[in-house]
Amino acid sequence: MKLTPERRLYIATAAVGAFAAALLWVAVKLTQSAAAGQEDATAALFVVGLFAVAAAFAALKPLVDLFVRAPAALTEETRIVIRDSARRVKPVGSVEIQALAEAINELAGRRQSLEEDVAAEIARAQASLEADRNRLAVLMAELRQSVVVCNLDGRILLYNQRAREILSAGVGSELIGLGRSLYAVFERSLIAHALDQVGRRLQAGETSPATEFVTTTPAGRLLRVHLAPVTGHREGEGADGDVSMTGYVLLLDDITLTFEKENKRDALIQSLTEGGRGPLGNIRAAAEMLNNYPDMEAEQRARFLSVIRNEVEGLSGRVEQAAKAYARELSARWKLEEMRGADLVTFAVARVSARCGLPVKEEDIDDGVWMKVESFSFLQVLCYLTTRLRDEYEVSEVRLSLSSDGEHACLDLGWLGTAINSETVMNWEIEPMRSAGEESPLSVRDVLDRGNGEMWFQRKRASHRAAFRFLLPLAQPPEQKVAAAEVARGSRPEYYDFDLFSWSEKSHTLDDRLLSELDYTVFDTETTGLEPSNGDEIIQIGATRIVNRRLLTHEVFDQLIDPCRHLPEASVKIHGITPEMLVDQPPIGKVLPQFRAFCADTVLVAHNAAFDMRFLQLKEQATGIRFDLPVLDTLLLSAVLHPNQESHRLEAIAERLGVIIVGRHTALGDAFVTGEVFLKMVPLLAEMGIHTLGQAREAAEKTYYARVQY
Repeated sequence: MKLTPERRLYIATAAVGAFAAALLWVAVKLTQSAAAGQEDATAALFVVGLFAVAAAFAALKPLVDLFVRAPAALTEETRIVIRDSARRVKPVGSVEIQALAEAINELAGRRQSLEEDVAAEIARAQASLEADRNRLAVLMAELRQSVVVCNLDGRILLYNQRAREILSAGVGSELIGLGRSLYAVFERSLIAHALDQVGRRLQAGETSPATEFVTTTPAGRLLRVHLAPVTGHREGEGADGDVSMTGYVLLLDDITLTFEKENKRDALIQSLTEGGRGPLGNIRAAAEMLNNYPDMEAEQRARFLSVIRNEVEGLSGRVEQAAKAYARELSARWKLEEMRGADLVTFAVARVSARCGLPVKEEDIDDGVWMKVESFSFLQVLCYLTTRLRDEYEVSEVRLSLSSDGEHACLDLGWLGTAINSETVMNWEIEPMRSAGEESPLSVRDVLDRGNGEMWFQRKRASHRAAFRFLLPLAQPPEQKVAAAEVARGSRPEYYDFDLFSWSEKSHTLDDRLLSELDYTVFDTETTGLEPSNGDEIIQIGATRIVNRRLLTHEVFDQLIDPCRHLPEASVKIHGITPEMLVDQPPIGKVLPQFRAFCADTVLVAHNAAFDMRFLQLKEQATGIRFDLPVLDTLLLSAVLHPNQESHRLEAIAERLGVIIVGRHTALGDAFVTGEVFLKMVPLLAEMGIHTLGQAREAAEKTYYARVQY
């Protein structure tokens, strides 16, 4: 059994004391035997023995600190330097040990210089790869299509923000992330059937072995899914080996609105068909009577004509009502942009003045109007009409104004002076557009028809002004999404990890799994106080995930919680969360189910986890939510790695391991720091022979800190 420095000190002190007492006892006995008849000297010998022990302890402790504890601390710090050459050991202890520490630091400096040279070469060699990665990140971030890439186990390897929005609706964003199962959203049997189809087509040698299906999400959204395989050579085989499927790509198209529009259209057509049969029959009957009996009396003829007139008016009303109800859906015939009307006017001012050489002014612009429009073609319309006004009517200035009538966006192209007759306006509408040397096969009417727009000419005689008024479909302003708490961890979310292609479920238990291949949820809590058993409550939970040895700083859980009790001022000074910040926040009973879902299929990691877990355990009976996942504590692991260090506080560990602290004493900030500390610990544990989850838990349970209870 390996002895600790403390135990060595106690054993050495006891040995020296016992040896001194034995010598004194022998000396006294010899004296007593020489001078028989004197009083017993046992008490004196006991006192002498105590003094001997104290003297031995005082003499040995500096020696143990100098020659045992200092080398042990130097050994621990050297192991840290081995993993991180930027770190340096502290020169403490004897002169010889301090010289050794300086030599270690010199070697670390040389190694750091070599590593920096190697890193520079690697950086230059990977410049092209990084450029490709950045292009992928930009593509995925800006792509309007929803994309998800999975391995054959259904684990998500890549997704973009649009896919996250579609899939997380109704199930919570905590279920969508790298390494998570797609089967939380889609039925396993449905995906299995699609993969079976794709597999058969691959075996048949088809060039495009993809398949499509339609399904619904838990929120009831209707998705059209295009599933295509990701193929590659089997592991261990060269380029000439058999090609097999290693994963698949899902392209998701939300057709909920399209399906609703089609149903609405079908219902309108059916209502027109059913509602028109009777009136058309009456009109036909009345027309046949008038045709068959031309000499009928005037009163009877007037009655039949009245029937025809009434039925025609009724049919016209139904058609007009149906057209009005379906007018906004007609814009689906052409993909239109949804944009702010004021932005379109700004573009139009610059484009028309540049192309036509006329001053263009803005007036009465309603900044709150959003519209659906194909902006490129519509700007061609404005340039074309302005050119005709300049060339044929010598207009020297035009003005643009924007308003809304409640159903349409109203954009006016106005000018001062000559009016235009209706025949001219009609000709301009139907002729192909030509302006500023550009020709288009489209006419003004073509552009307006495919965008469900209208145009007419209007004149205000009192002001001697005329204008073309364009009616364009209104659009809803985009919802302002509340941004998640920004942490300076990189400019783009990391929504992909292709190394997971080679990852799959193992049949053995989690205790036998390597620490390097497990998924983790790193979390921290902020509370009203330090006594969970005496009524203190959680007021914030922050968590992030580690997948494939990467800290996913953009897949987080961050939630304030109403403690339903007084918030002490002393705790506010620590975490900065005020009572006002907790107003209208959900209670713990609503937050814990969401947090448990976020933690699913992972190992929990926390610093001083006994404190946080005690709060969660006390809520099991009230909420029915049990956190029965494996737990690792960085406080205990630090004591395993560095038993000779004085402090195992999170700040001290982060400083030892070279982790920069950001957002301390916020739940999410502490979770980030704990996660980075844990990732630094994993290779250090491996050097000690601690490779699996079971080994890490067993080692942690033997430390002194494992006895602390809350």
